[in-house]
Amino acid sequence: MTEDEVLAEFRAADALLEGHFILSSGLRSPRYLQCARVLMDPRRAQRLCEALARTIPTDLRGRISAVVAPAMGGVIVGYEMARALGVEAMFVERPTGTFELRRGFRLEPGQEVLMMEDVVTTGLSSREAIKAIEAAGGRVIAGAALVDRSNGSADIGVPFFPLLKLDVPSYAADALPPELASIPAIKPGSRAAA
Repeated sequence: MTEDEVLAEFRAADALLEGHFILSSGLRSPRYLQCARVLMDPRRAQRLCEALARTIPTDLRGRISAVVAPAMGGVIVGYEMARALGVEAMFVERPTGTFELRRGFRLEPGQEVLMMEDVVTTGLSSREAIKAIEAAGGRVIAGAALVDRSNGSADIGVPFFPLLKLDVPSYAADALPPELASIPAIKPGSRAAA
């Protein structure tokens, strides 16, 4: 899938939003990708994840035996990526503020895992998810996301494969450009801003 085709999928789902958004990192942005909307259609989610799976090098893809994603935003995309790879899907969640594997999910010691996200902005939640996966015995050999909106700056500590790299500016709340400062901010994501 080309970048234009991926963006067309987001636009067709009304998932590419314009305005003043508070990201889960606490940063502000004039554009927001609402991955939950693009994943509402199972056929679209399947197309996107199959395209993403094809971007992972064959030798690495063949070693992955499970996909683990952070809840909430990564659950659907993690499941679809696991389906595309033909492996098990699991997720980590934050019942007490720190990611952990629950619900009877288990990883074998050293089991090779792909950590899957919907969108990566700073890489913080990816690194936190990887830490939880490793604490549960897994070995994260790669990360993937539908969208890397970090402008290439996110380092998650493992090879990272995004389907779309979207260069969207983000700003600290006290360093907004005037056109963004004049618009009320909204928090569209699934967790409180930092």
